[in-house]
Amino acid sequence: MRLLLDTHILLWYLDNNPKLPETWKRYIEDRHNSIAVSMASLWEITIKVSLGKLELLDNLTTIENILRQQGFDFLPIRTPHLLHLLNLPFHHRDPFDRLIIAQAQAEQLTLVSDDGLFAAYSVPLLDR
Repeated sequence: MRLLLDTHILLWYLDNNPKLPETWKRYIEDRHNSIAVSMASLWEITIKVSLGKLELLDNLTTIENILRQQGFDFLPIRTPHLLHLLNLPFHHRDPFDRLIIAQAQAEQLTLVSDDGLFAAYSVPLLDR
């Protein structure tokens, strides 16, 4: 399975937060699955850290290295993603979430998110 993690899912995974459903954690840790993290998520995390809304245990470079060692892929923002974003309905107003949805559509990835608004889009979501 090819999965794209929403930003809060990535943070829950990194923090070993009990909010992350155990079934999702197993999917993320299963080496048979391909796990992608959008650069939009790292951008969102960076902004929240700089605004004092989020505190990380490690710096971003360390987190990126840890995720790479675990086999995670980093999904850059490409023109096809922006073309999908251009036509995305405004069910969701958060620009980072909208870009992640567009990337999942363009790359045919299954999204892992606890955000109920994602269901309004034609994008596969990982079931609990």
